[in-house]
Amino acid sequence: MMAVRAVNSCSMFRSAACPPLVSFKIQCCYYHFRSLQLRRKSNLGFRLPACRSERQFLNRSGSQSCSVHSLVDSVMQELVAIRKRLRVFAKVKVSSGELLEDKLENQVLQKGLLLEFKKDSDRVLLAVAQRPDGKKNWMVYDQKGVSCSIKPQQVTFIVPGVEKFDHKDISNFLQKAEDNLDPALLEFAWVELLEKNKSVTPEELAEMIFGSAEPLESYCAHLLLSKDEIYFSVQATNGSRSIYAPRPTVQVEELLRRKLAKEAAEKEFQEFLQLLKSAKAMPAQAKPLKSSWMAEEKLRHKIESLEAYAIDACKDNDQKKTAGMILKELGLARTASSALNLLIDIEYFPVHVNLDILKFNIRTDHSEDVTSAAESLLADSSDPDELNRKDLTHLKVYAIDVDEADELDDAVSAMRLQDGRIKVYIHVADPTKYIEPGSLLDKDAMKRGTSVFLPTATYPMFPEKLAMEGMSLRQGEVCNAVTVSVVLHSDGSIAEYSVDNSIIKPTYMLTYESATELLHLNLEEEAELKILSEAAALRLQWRLQQGAIDTATLETRIKVANPEDPEPIINLYVEDQADPAMRLVSEMMILCGEAIATYGSFNNLALPYRGQPQSNIDVSAFAHLPEGPVRSSAIVKIMRAAAIDFRKPVRHGVLGLPGYVQFTSPIRRYMDLLAHYQVKACLRGESPPFSAGQLEGMASIVNMQTRIARRLSNTSLRYWIIEFLRRQPKERQYRALVLRFIKDRTAALLLVEVGLQATAWVSVGAQIGDEVEVKVEEAHPRDDIIYLKELTSKIVPLNDLRRMIRFSVTCSYLLNSSRISDD
Repeated sequence: MMAVRAVNSCSMFRSAACPPLVSFKIQCCYYHFRSLQLRRKSNLGFRLPACRSERQFLNRSGSQSCSVHSLVDSVMQELVAIRKRLRVFAKVKVSSGELLEDKLENQVLQKGLLLEFKKDSDRVLLAVAQRPDGKKNWMVYDQKGVSCSIKPQQVTFIVPGVEKFDHKDISNFLQKAEDNLDPALLEFAWVELLEKNKSVTPEELAEMIFGSAEPLESYCAHLLLSKDEIYFSVQATNGSRSIYAPRPTVQVEELLRRKLAKEAAEKEFQEFLQLLKSAKAMPAQAKPLKSSWMAEEKLRHKIESLEAYAIDACKDNDQKKTAGMILKELGLARTASSALNLLIDIEYFPVHVNLDILKFNIRTDHSEDVTSAAESLLADSSDPDELNRKDLTHLKVYAIDVDEADELDDAVSAMRLQDGRIKVYIHVADPTKYIEPGSLLDKDAMKRGTSVFLPTATYPMFPEKLAMEGMSLRQGEVCNAVTVSVVLHSDGSIAEYSVDNSIIKPTYMLTYESATELLHLNLEEEAELKILSEAAALRLQWRLQQGAIDTATLETRIKVANPEDPEPIINLYVEDQADPAMRLVSEMMILCGEAIATYGSFNNLALPYRGQPQSNIDVSAFAHLPEGPVRSSAIVKIMRAAAIDFRKPVRHGVLGLPGYVQFTSPIRRYMDLLAHYQVKACLRGESPPFSAGQLEGMASIVNMQTRIARRLSNTSLRYWIIEFLRRQPKERQYRALVLRFIKDRTAALLLVEVGLQATAWVSVGAQIGDEVEVKVEEAHPRDDIIYLKELTSKIVPLNDLRRMIRFSVTCSYLLNSSRISDD
């Protein structure tokens, strides 16, 4: 059987019966043999090794053609003969007849010699020896005309037969050598030498394949041998002299296999680089879709390596190496930002891609199983607590939230009793109508831990349709709820409370802005809203008397309407948490948390009781600071972290409460849902589904996810604030509050119009609490960098500050909120 392959425009015939790598170059055309003359007739001639079949390829009359059949027969006979000889010589060691020591005798360096030396680990140069430099070193002129001193051990080859070489001729010598190199000639020599089990020097190889050992031929042979990685290996070395031995057939076959695989991989790699270059050069509308980069495995591996490199999340060294090679070949720095920018340039990533979603592996959708289970629950109208619900549909119910809120999980009502006391109702959505502990949806929600609210999107804890249609409170519709009703003493403390399953009918869905407007209007028909505001004021005063710390500050809300666009529309609002409507809602949620903690303690329920030590904070020490962001910032800096006890209530010093349980967001916070499971079981007269130990184990998982979501929300919010600032006119000025001094005159500032903290140098005379005017010199959202420059410094009256905080940036944008926080 005969295998045929093309090599360097010659046909190679190989018998399946012979050793797999014993092959010869053959050409039927007479001019080929003319070009490989048996005797040297030019500056660098070629001579093929003696081969008995060679004459058979040319008839005795010198004909320029031959019969294909006779050619194949001749090749077959020659290959069979070689195979027989190789079997014999493989069993017998053949001495070269010359001692290795003789072959390795070094030539003494002297002026005029042409030599090759190692410039560094990557470069080998030709040079002419000029003169000694010290005892051992030599000054040489290299091929670039540069004079330098080299050590003897740097010399890798001394070209034989040269006595007085002019360094100006090196380039011409090199060019001739490069033009006449044919690595395929090594295969012929390897066959011959392997057959004889004989080693070879560069000069011997030159005589063998070129028919001459003149300087140029010898240097060509040296280059072939020193660069060869397939057929020969160094047998012995002495200084600049080396002897090479033919590798065994099996080893050559494996090396060739690796070489072919490497060449195929390199071709594939170059094709990928070309795809990247083409995609970069294309107009935006013509760039390939993201899915096209994932269609083939060879593309997917490389693009995923770049993606992992961009987010510093390489799974293994192979991914890191692949991405680094791609960046290097494209002339880019091997950095995460370079990989990111490349992926943005080819539109694999949008310009404003949120890398944290990728880094933290945030799940942005729900599986088909979870979605299907949610749809089945929505189709089932049964209610396990239907006979045990209190009808509160007669109450006027206010649901107050940001206007883009999708998951409405709390609302409030109020009335004044005949004795003058205030009774408030906190209505909380009841997702346990649909969700049971241990169900598929429950397990999925626990893994998520919380809904994730970003300026660009919301990723709900439960499937969207279930969360926003089935579980949420909806205006004008009868909804299931868990209602916590509280009667307040005149000082704001709890006089009575109850917890009930209920049905309600929300009357109003209000934004904070509209609720504040209604409060200012003081309409008679909205007396209940006024009562709620009065109750909130009583509660705040009572909590402050119990040691609570007011940490109200500015809150920034952003909504990005079209985040996939290079220049998306941004809407940014800054609000004061001391705003009447925000105070109203937060105080009612805190009141609910205190009532649930009291209920849990009375019924000996295991619940996630939250506490926070005050760290012996003396609030009077901060009395000299202006109320609001400045004072809050100073106090928050020395607060200790919150803690959770699952057995009994613990004091929440910052809130000024003997106990507190987050309960009002069961649709978007899994810890709140756990509290609902426990309380609902108690209302039914059943044993709670979880012990304190079980709650603690689940909380460790949930809290980790919650921390990731909070970090993701904060970094995303900050990114879009800086992006907003980047787009503003350079001359625009901003008001900034000096929160504290970090070092010397470098201060932490709060940009009031955007609610962003940053640092800047402020002039002498500015004090904590003062207002300074600054402008944005530079803003780089991807690097989280903003440079501010102070313009003026002055003190602003507190009332002016309050008006300033009410400022909202309106650029025809939408809204959003980052809502992962304590109520």
